[in-house]
Amino acid sequence: MTRRRVAITGLGIISPVGNSVEEAWANLVAGRSGIGPVSRFDASAFPARIAGEVKNFEVAMWMPPKEARHFDTFIHYGIAASLQAWRDAGLRASEFDPERAGCLVSSGIGGLPLIEDTHTEYNTRGVRRISPFFVPGSIINMISGQLAIMLGLKGPNLSIVTACTTGLHSIGLAARMIGYGDAEVMLAGGSESTISPLGLGGFCAARALSQRNHDPARASRPWDRDRDGFVLGEGAGVMVLEALDAAKQRGARIYAEVAGFGMSADAHHITAPSTDGPTRCMRLALRDAAIGAEQVHYLNAHGTSTPLGDKNESDAIKIALGEDVARRVAVNSTKSMTGHLLGGAGGIESVFTALAVHHQLSPPTINLEHPDPECDLDYVSGSARSMRIDAAMKNSFGFGGTNGTLILRRV
Repeated sequence: MTRRRVAITGLGIISPVGNSVEEAWANLVAGRSGIGPVSRFDASAFPARIAGEVKNFEVAMWMPPKEARHFDTFIHYGIAASLQAWRDAGLRASEFDPERAGCLVSSGIGGLPLIEDTHTEYNTRGVRRISPFFVPGSIINMISGQLAIMLGLKGPNLSIVTACTTGLHSIGLAARMIGYGDAEVMLAGGSESTISPLGLGGFCAARALSQRNHDPARASRPWDRDRDGFVLGEGAGVMVLEALDAAKQRGARIYAEVAGFGMSADAHHITAPSTDGPTRCMRLALRDAAIGAEQVHYLNAHGTSTPLGDKNESDAIKIALGEDVARRVAVNSTKSMTGHLLGGAGGIESVFTALAVHHQLSPPTINLEHPDPECDLDYVSGSARSMRIDAAMKNSFGFGGTNGTLILRRV
């Protein structure tokens, strides 16, 4: 069968740099960091005391407060970003078949804060104080499940979990469902909210986080010589995907086309990076898009600000694209402003990549003050860059050695 082309027609964001697409993109292009001291709880005993928190979020804008209190925060963020994207797409009921419309909005960790709070309640007040909503309020597939109920979407309804690659894998697999005829319309992306004692403490114990507590806005510094780990972030990024021909027929605004998708495994180590898996993943995405490496103009990197990870990705980009081509590609890391959203990272950063294609503009990588000589690509340091972007690449890599790459193309 002939695979159908897939368009991105709606975008939604809840993030440390803004709770709408317009606000987040404006702050990103201006190079404004969303990272600051942890305010949710007393983090004074933690080695890392900074995070990219979502600010001024009002769940009542997106669902009834009485209903919202039964769900963990990651579900709130995922629903809010999804409803933004759905409204942005402007799909009328007469323009799609509910049985051919679905959801694939996921999380890498899920309802950790609600699990912590419920355990505390159990320890202090006993088993009878465990809420009957505890399980459905914390499980990962409940963003998709709740969205289906709210919007009447009766097609594919699922979530996947692939650590920090979750959001990107969700978009890529949703696009394939449309491409091969399993659906006509999909909500797809990722959401995360793990800025909690156990979430922060777990990554501190793994020595993965930056301890630049005295200077939060400059703590996330991908490819910088002085980087010392990533900054924990939270939020959600979701997009509406449609069959391209149907989107054109209804006169939809098309941000970009999902032209290629690649997946691979390092089969190497649960956390230590390898160039092999990311290299194959990028090449598979290029093959799926049927384009050459030289056609990629912009790459939104995984770029976490970890000493090993940043060098590994830079090396993999050079292997996958070829050194000459890789040095001509504008590479950036929006994590320098948002921190690392874990399972939500691939969602929000794919939204940013679609906006880069749409606006023909690369956001900057901030805090790259002392370039690491072993990381020697064009990282769009300092300020945003207007440029031609016919095709963009987006990478996400996760614990367990799971990798994902998207190719977004200008329509």
